Amino acid sequence: QVQLVESGGGVVQAGDSLRLSCAASGRPFSTYAMGWFRQSPGKEREFVASIRWSGGSTYYADSVKGRFTISRTIAKPTVSLQMNSLKPEDTAIYYCAAHTVGSTGYNLWGQGTQVTVSS
Repeated sequence: QVQLVESGGGVVQAGDSLRLSCAASGRPFSTYAMGWFRQSPGKEREFVASIRWSGGSTYYADSVKGRFTISRTIAKPTVSLQMNSLKPEDTAIYYCAAHTVGSTGYNLWGQGTQVTVSS
């Protein structure tokens, strides 16, 4: 069984930074991509950022471009999200997800970590 475990959430003020990490454990799997999604109360889950495992190409939602940076460590595997210049609208539960080779989309999900940004 594979588990994705997020860490690094918390309560910060607008303009502060946070770094989220996601570590995979359990049965090894081949990764096509890993990403971060978030969900605010009353809203649908939305894409934040992703990174291709081979080559490291990155993709970002327009709302976080220039402020968030996604990175990966292949050996573990681990994916991180450096969040700078946080805004109150970034408040959400952040989920780590993996798109494994052979699947049609993100098929592994973490439990989520809360990020709260106060104004």
